[in-house]
Amino acid sequence: MVQELTKQPVSYQWALPENVEVPADELKVRLDFYGQSVVMYVVEKGIITTKMVSAQDVALALLRDIPLGSGVLPENTLWWQHRQDGAPVVALWRPPQVWPAALQLEPFKPPRRFKLPMPGLIFICRPGSPPGVVAAKKRPTTPEDPIFRAPLYNVYTDGNTCPGSHKYSEGVSKIPEEFFMSFFTQALGGEVSRKHGHDLLKLWESIDGKRRYPLRDLMPCGKVANLLK
Repeated sequence: MVQELTKQPVSYQWALPENVEVPADELKVRLDFYGQSVVMYVVEKGIITTKMVSAQDVALALLRDIPLGSGVLPENTLWWQHRQDGAPVVALWRPPQVWPAALQLEPFKPPRRFKLPMPGLIFICRPGSPPGVVAAKKRPTTPEDPIFRAPLYNVYTDGNTCPGSHKYSEGVSKIPEEFFMSFFTQALGGEVSRKHGHDLLKLWESIDGKRRYPLRDLMPCGKVANLLK
C-alpha cells in the first residue's frame, strides 16, 4: 500500500552542543509489531509505502551487520545452535566406552560404585547448565538417524537431566564427563531397557564390569531431528 504523507514525521535531533551543526536524522523506516504480524513503513520523498514482513526478514536484515560464528568447537561436536532464548547449544558425541558411576539411592550411606559400558551418547550442552542426554547406536550423520533412551539415572523421559546439587562448568567440553562425576540418585520415569523395563538397578547390575553395552536392549525415543528443534 502506498499513501502520501499528511503530516511530516518528527525527525530525531541529536543531543549535541549548540555550536555543532548536525542535521536532524530523518525517519526512513518504521516497524510495527502486532500479535500475529509485523508491518513495515518506508518513508521516501513524502510517500509512505506499507507492507507486511516476517520476523525472520527483520532478524536477517539486522544480522547483516552482526558477525556470528561458533569459534573453535570442542572435539566430537555434532552441531552448534543459537536458540531463541539466546543461549548457545552444542551437541557433543561420546563414543561407546566404559564410564565410572556412583549410585546414591539412600542418604548417609556410601554410594555403590559401578563400571558401566555405555552406548554412544549425545550430550546437548549449554554453558553452566545440566545437559540433555540420549543414546545412539552409531555416531549420527543425518537428522533421520534414530536416538534411544539413555540407560542412566537422573535422566527424564525427554532426555533432560536433573543436576541435583551439581554445578556445571561454563566450558561445554567438560559437561559430559562432569555428568558422570556427579552422584546418580533417582530413576526419573519411563522404560529404559527392553529386558529390565523400568528397573535401572537390575540393568546396571547386569552390565557392571562388562566391556560393551547390548545395543539391542536400547529403547527408541525418536530421531536426531527431534533434538534440532
